[in-house]
Amino acid sequence: MTEKKFTTMEQMESDSKILFDRACDMCIDTWQTRAQDQKNHCKFGEDGVCCRICSMGPCRITPKAPKGICGADAHAIAGRNYLRTVVGGAAAHSDHGREIAHVLYEAARNGSYQIKDEEKCIKVAKEFGIETEGRDIYDIAHDLAYAGLNEYGKPFGTLKFVERATEERQQLWKKLGITPRAVDRECTEAMHMTHMGNTADATTLVRAANRAGLSDGWGGSMMGTEFSDILFGTPHPMETEANLGVLSKDMVNIVVHGHDPAMSEMVVITAEMPEFVNRARELGAKGINVVGICCTANEVAMRHGIPMVGNFLQQENAVLTGAVEVIVADVQCIFPALGPLSKCFHTKFITTSPKARIPDSDFIEFTASSAEESARNIVSIAVENYVNRKKDNLFIPEHKETAVVGYSCEAIIKELDGVTNTQVDLTGTYKPLIECIKSGVLRGAVGVVGCNNPRVRPDYSHIEIMKKMLKNDIIVVVTGCSAQAAAKAGLMSKEAKELCGDGLKRVCDLVGIPPVLHMGSCVDISRILMLITDVAKQWGINTTELPIVGCAPEWMSEKAVSIANYVISTGIDTYLGIEPQVKGSTEIMDLITERSRQDLGAGYIIEMDPEKLGDAMIAGIEAKRDALNI
Repeated sequence: MTEKKFTTMEQMESDSKILFDRACDMCIDTWQTRAQDQKNHCKFGEDGVCCRICSMGPCRITPKAPKGICGADAHAIAGRNYLRTVVGGAAAHSDHGREIAHVLYEAARNGSYQIKDEEKCIKVAKEFGIETEGRDIYDIAHDLAYAGLNEYGKPFGTLKFVERATEERQQLWKKLGITPRAVDRECTEAMHMTHMGNTADATTLVRAANRAGLSDGWGGSMMGTEFSDILFGTPHPMETEANLGVLSKDMVNIVVHGHDPAMSEMVVITAEMPEFVNRARELGAKGINVVGICCTANEVAMRHGIPMVGNFLQQENAVLTGAVEVIVADVQCIFPALGPLSKCFHTKFITTSPKARIPDSDFIEFTASSAEESARNIVSIAVENYVNRKKDNLFIPEHKETAVVGYSCEAIIKELDGVTNTQVDLTGTYKPLIECIKSGVLRGAVGVVGCNNPRVRPDYSHIEIMKKMLKNDIIVVVTGCSAQAAAKAGLMSKEAKELCGDGLKRVCDLVGIPPVLHMGSCVDISRILMLITDVAKQWGINTTELPIVGCAPEWMSEKAVSIANYVISTGIDTYLGIEPQVKGSTEIMDLITERSRQDLGAGYIIEMDPEKLGDAMIAGIEAKRDALNI
């Protein structure tokens, strides 16, 4: 059998270089040119010691000026900036969850959105104490949506999903005063704390960051994941393709971009309607090709098998191919540069959310009540725009890889049931996985998440760290742009087992899985939380004892810092390849690393060299194994 040739970093970078040169020839700026223009970065901003919260400043901390005008020192300023960063991320993820809750509330049997997973709807409703027996599923769903929305502004108590955590975590969070209450309360209170003249104590600021992060992971994000599954279906493994080569020279190409699956789901469904497919053929196309970028790509890939054209830093490349009729975006991670860029081609750039209004875009607001009409409008614009494509001005790179996506917790349980000889007795649990880890067939697991980042070689750290883990029999779970990096390199294909050590390869053979498991979009890191928690419960140990780690090798956004806070607070060490912007404060740096490990049992490990970062992760996993005597 011919040995599979995986797409290399050099091949991906060669394609990007051709598209970059194409932009330069057309006098179009791209992220590469803008990144060069921004060098050198502000040292005060990098270190987190520039304060612009009031108009007495901005104040910058230096050896000659160790305090701001109000008397705030480097630790207070860096701590306030850090907390505001976490809150920005928690707000974005949680508002995503809120939008899905509103869509769930609008769901109707004959409406634009229906309930796809009734079993999960009933299960989650019971968690909230909602009566389900003998009731119509839509009445249950509406009550659940209302209960979910109340989690954002409830006046008393704590978030409901916190009860899913291990008893040890719940008690520790209570002891430290970081149990998340209402989502909006944590965001608002943190902003109040960091207003001029309020909290200047570093420990208090970092604890508030832990609590705000937990309100995201165990609140808004978890709600977004669960409610999306109820509405659009709980993901199960399916095959798709990834990289720029998924664009078609003979079809109408629609790129869905952003994070909220309500929009992308409706566009995918509408693009399959015969009236639009037939119209595309009338205009000379072979059909309609929907592809995704960023977390929207993950959402539609794992539920429909829609190809993933790329991750965060590839959004301009997609347009630069000259093959995109429409790029339609909702919220988060959208380059404002797409507006002027699209005008250099025939591409229509459409935005759909009032929260992400971008110049040089056509705005078509997407709501639950107008979803079908808006989707029809968008798909029609794309189809009619096909005739404006300059076919002699196309460059679509040929590289693409197959990928298996859609490993929800439910799917992982089902797939891993076949790992051990005792699966008949263990169906419906993670015990086969636990037995593989205990026996050493698998050394452990790592969650690799986060964006790609122009501060480093884009995607390189993701791919090389994953390869190192596989070689050392460490199974990998991925979400977000990290998942697309893996997919582009072929690491989410079943053939990637050939890159694994003997133990992980054996597991992949027995179960029929790739060694890198796709768990969804960035809000779906809440799936990883539940995976971690349920494995710990079934093993009978604490989450801090598990031989698993988290890694964000190229993180970029505020959301990533929120994620890191809830992962650490859940007891999992998190390895970073980009330094947090707090190093101007030795106290804050100590609080998020060593002191965090003392209080929470987990903290940051920071290393810019991906080779050394990977080695540190393996050492961390082996240390956990030694402590468990396995």
